[in-house]
Amino acid sequence: MTNYTLYYSPGAASMAVHWMLIESRLPFELCFIDINQGAQHSADYLRLNPAARVPTLIVDGVPRHESTALLMLLAERHPEAGLAPAPGCADRAEWFEWMVYLANTLLPAMRDWFYADSDGDPAGTEAVRALAERRIGQALDRMGEQLADGRAYFIGGKLSTVDFLAVMLMRWTRNLPPKATSRANLMPYITRLRALPSFIELNKKEGLTDWSNPAS
Repeated sequence: MTNYTLYYSPGAASMAVHWMLIESRLPFELCFIDINQGAQHSADYLRLNPAARVPTLIVDGVPRHESTALLMLLAERHPEAGLAPAPGCADRAEWFEWMVYLANTLLPAMRDWFYADSDGDPAGTEAVRALAERRIGQALDRMGEQLADGRAYFIGGKLSTVDFLAVMLMRWTRNLPPKATSRANLMPYITRLRALPSFIELNKKEGLTDWSNPAS
C-alpha cells in the first residue's frame, strides 16, 4: 500500500487531509511545519511548495497541494474507504458541488478575514474583513439549510470528504464574529462529527483542545 507524507501545521488547512488519512487508515508520515515561526518559507519547504502553504502531501514521490484537491485525490485513489460517491452514483454531482463551493466560497472568505492586513493594502483591512464576514455568514447559513433536516452527514447519508472540509472550516470560525456553533442547524452536526473516534485522534495528534465536545 502507498505510504504518504503529509506536511502539516496543527489546525491549518492540512487538518482535513490529516483527518481523512486517519479515517481511511492509510499509512502515512507526518512532518510538522511551524507556520507561526515561518517554517513554510524555508528553502527546503519552498522546494516542495512554492506557495509556502500547508498542506503538502507526497504522493508517489511527488509533492501535491491544495487541501480540497488532496481530499478528492485520496478519495479517487482509495475508493475502498467509501469517502466519496462513486462515479455514476446519484450523489456524485452534489458531492462535486459542495467540494467546489467550500473551496471557492468559504475557504477564500476565511483567508480574507484572517489575512486582510497582510495579503493586501493594510488601509483596506476593515472593508475586506467586513465583506469576508458577510460571506462567511452567508456560507454558514447555506450549510445550515443543508443540515436542517437533521441528517448525519452532508450528502448521501454517510461520511465523506465534504464533512472533513466542512468541519475544518467550521472550526476556523470559533474566534470569528459569525460562529458555526451559534447556528442551531449546525450544532447537532458539529457535535456528532466531533464525537467520531477519528476526529478525537486527529485532535490528539495535532495537540488541539479548543474545539472539542465537553467531557461527559
